[in-house]
Amino acid sequence: MLKTLVVIPAYNEALNIEKTVQDIHENAPWVDYVVINDGSKDNTLDVIQKNKFNYIDGFCNLGLFGAVQTGFKLGFMEDYDVVIQFDGDGQHDITFVDALVAPIENGNANMTIGSRFVEGSTSEFKSTKARQMGIRMISGFIKFFTKVKLYDVTSGFRAIDKSLIKEFSMNYPTEYPEPISTTRVLKHGMKVAEVPVKMNERQGGTSSIHSWKNAYYMINVLMSIINIGIWRD
Repeated sequence: MLKTLVVIPAYNEALNIEKTVQDIHENAPWVDYVVINDGSKDNTLDVIQKNKFNYIDGFCNLGLFGAVQTGFKLGFMEDYDVVIQFDGDGQHDITFVDALVAPIENGNANMTIGSRFVEGSTSEFKSTKARQMGIRMISGFIKFFTKVKLYDVTSGFRAIDKSLIKEFSMNYPTEYPEPISTTRVLKHGMKVAEVPVKMNERQGGTSSIHSWKNAYYMINVLMSIINIGIWRD
């Protein structure tokens, strides 16, 4: 088994973080994990400290990119082979960690994406119709510029290999990190594989993602993909 670190970004996840980490302890005890408390305003930090979880405490809210990149930096400094991004809200299923790591371990991928939309997925939770439409549009733009068809391009359940751990620890998108980083990886000729997984609706609290409710998100993420597609070799 490759030396694997699970990075759990957490912002106001007091209702979910305990079960999320307990699931890792019970179902994937061979991986290491770290919770990145991203300046939570609720009692997420109290729950983490009470349970003596492994964590890094951010004194302010950096957003998803900052929390995840903090985990990548730790992964690079501690010489991990694989880093997995894993939501703290109960949506991701840790029992799929082996499937996510396998293509990297076999040399078939530099990045793997846990997908609800590929054959073999048992996920009943597919997100809202509006988000699914947005995901399909982003997927189409990525395919146009990279010639690679991916389906769950905004999935936050992802694994990266040692080369990308180093790259992302130094250079990671500040906005729309999942689709933009994936596009960059593909444009640099690296391999991305989708792995069928099961996802759940969040178990409590409120999602931090509100930008799907307006056109701003879509316009900006698509323009970013166009920029990468045009200007990067």
